[in-house]
Amino acid sequence: MLKRNRWSLRTRMTLMASALATLANVCVCALVIVTWSGREEDFARERIADASRRVVSLIEQGRLPSVLPRDEATDIQVLDPRGRVVAATSRLVGKPPIASFRPAGNAVRADRTLCPPNGLTGCMIVVSVEVFRPDGTWVVYTAGRTVPWYGGSELLTFLVAQSLLLILLTAIVTFRAVARTLAPVGAMQVELAEMTATDLSHRVPIPKSQDEIRLLADTVNATLDRLEAAYEQQRRFTSDASHDLRSPITAMRTQLEEALLYPQDTDWPRMAKAVFASVERLQALVADLLDAAMLDAHVPLAAELSDLAELVDSELNRRPRKVEVIRDLQKGVFAVCDQLRLTRLLTNLLDNAERHANSQIRVVVRAEGYMAVMEVLDDGAGIAYDQREVVFQRFTRLDASRNRDAGGTGLGLPIARQIAEAHHGTLTIEDSPRGARFVLRLARADPPPPS
Repeated sequence: MLKRNRWSLRTRMTLMASALATLANVCVCALVIVTWSGREEDFARERIADASRRVVSLIEQGRLPSVLPRDEATDIQVLDPRGRVVAATSRLVGKPPIASFRPAGNAVRADRTLCPPNGLTGCMIVVSVEVFRPDGTWVVYTAGRTVPWYGGSELLTFLVAQSLLLILLTAIVTFRAVARTLAPVGAMQVELAEMTATDLSHRVPIPKSQDEIRLLADTVNATLDRLEAAYEQQRRFTSDASHDLRSPITAMRTQLEEALLYPQDTDWPRMAKAVFASVERLQALVADLLDAAMLDAHVPLAAELSDLAELVDSELNRRPRKVEVIRDLQKGVFAVCDQLRLTRLLTNLLDNAERHANSQIRVVVRAEGYMAVMEVLDDGAGIAYDQREVVFQRFTRLDASRNRDAGGTGLGLPIARQIAEAHHGTLTIEDSPRGARFVLRLARADPPPPS
């Protein structure tokens, strides 16, 4: 048995529309039948009453025949004051009275539905009329067929046929309309099915209609654009990372092979220092790659209330720099942050500034409205305006004055920006009279209550 959740959307929509059409037709047909049946029953009663009045007129005129004329709809009996059948239509000649009820009280007419009357078959409406004559009260019984609840076979056949036709038309129109509406979705499915991990160039077709399907197609294409850009960035990242990992390893291997070939001619202390420098570069690159991977994985950060001036002061005291560092630190500027990550951000900015400063670095911590601001400035060559976003891309290569080969791994600034964004802050490069000016902005927090 086919489960409903496996039916196609076209089938479900068609069945739903057909069910609604069926319900609507049932309601309309019921209303038509009730109205038609009521009208037909009123007409039948009026017809029986007319036949009764004609017989009453014959009694009053004294011209009552023993066999009354009969139409196809009524049967009549006339009883004299002693209860004898003195006149009847052909089907009731010689038969006993078809009913025994009479009008009650002062009424001269009454009717009942008998199933069946005496001497007849089927349910019939029987009208009893009393006629007052000098010799007593005469009674006229007139019987006519009842109207069935469905109003008649012809009406029922017509309504059933019309309902089936309307339901069929509704199903066909709905099926075709849904198929036409979902045609762009099918085209999208074909394009997406042809897409592979190495070929992200496919885009879904955009339908001409201005509806939700077009909005879906635009959204899918925008998502594919971002996916392709991310994949291309990841591919370049992998290529550059593999190259940067290979370079120090190759250098160490070359130095060691040469030393082993000519051990007597090798300056081992100098060779050890060179290998150690390559190991340090390799270690720094691996550490940056691991940090980048953790940030890409959105590992949750710790949340601690920190005084930025104390955090910066502690880091500057921990490690001496090759150039002068000027501190301009405003106390009491608090932010909720991951101290370890924020220290890594500061270290990356200081390392970058140290590589490119001519003589000094300046570190600033200050409050700016609802923001806590930290700046790192150097007095080097600076960064061109059109390169200020480029330097935050992984493994970016600029001119020789600010090249990642000048001691960096090409990941420090991208990692610093990712840390800032993980704290819901920003890290940008802003104008300065000289050199580069990196500005971090975080949401400022209230200081802790005094103990």
